[in-house]
Amino acid sequence: MSECIVSGYNIFMTRNIDFSVGEYYHLYNRGTDKRKIFTGPREYSRFLILLYLCNSNTRVDIGDQLRQGLTLSEIFQMDKGEELVGIGCYCLMPNHFHILVHEIHEGGISLFMQKLQTAYTMYFNKKHDRNGSLFQGTFKAQHIAKDVYLKYLFAYINLNPIKLIDSNWKEDGIKDLNHAKEFLNKYEYSSYLDLIGTQRIENKILKISEFPEYFNAELKFDDFINEWLQFKDTDKV
Repeated sequence: MSECIVSGYNIFMTRNIDFSVGEYYHLYNRGTDKRKIFTGPREYSRFLILLYLCNSNTRVDIGDQLRQGLTLSEIFQMDKGEELVGIGCYCLMPNHFHILVHEIHEGGISLFMQKLQTAYTMYFNKKHDRNGSLFQGTFKAQHIAKDVYLKYLFAYINLNPIKLIDSNWKEDGIKDLNHAKEFLNKYEYSSYLDLIGTQRIENKILKISEFPEYFNAELKFDDFINEWLQFKDTDKV
């Protein structure tokens, strides 16, 4: 797995931590052999639904809900019980995903991720007539102990899609800022749109109240992102 080091922090690390209620964690995983885990809009949509429904202390049969013909809006309005974690932001990429969480209940992160990855793997394997693991082992996690790094991750995760149009933007800087912003404004598979105030049903996935109030009147999230879009990483990988 590749590494990205910014301000002394290692983004991709092997997991060797104990989860604790009240703490923040960066969770991520990629497809086995770096394979694509999302091949089209329906798969992204299924994962987003699972991000919402699997974050619950009760069992929800998503297949049953879909067989009933419920719309996406109706599914996101369901009473799913108590949440296991508070999700601050997320990003789905063709071969990996990132989720920033705050553990609410003891054992919540492990149960949430077990439900999420198992349910999506079952769906993906059935759709593609395959067997075996979809993800590269168990999910990876990093404990976020410093406030400055928690804030950084809001930018890192939400700006991840820019790699799809400019893989070296962090090293070389953004060549066309307007194009990058336009791309982010059209990318539906991250929390970026929710955090800049776009009203959509996927807002239900997030629980921003579990996170510090970084983006107040003096520094709104959109302003914060604009600063990061102009960031040029001079650190070595």
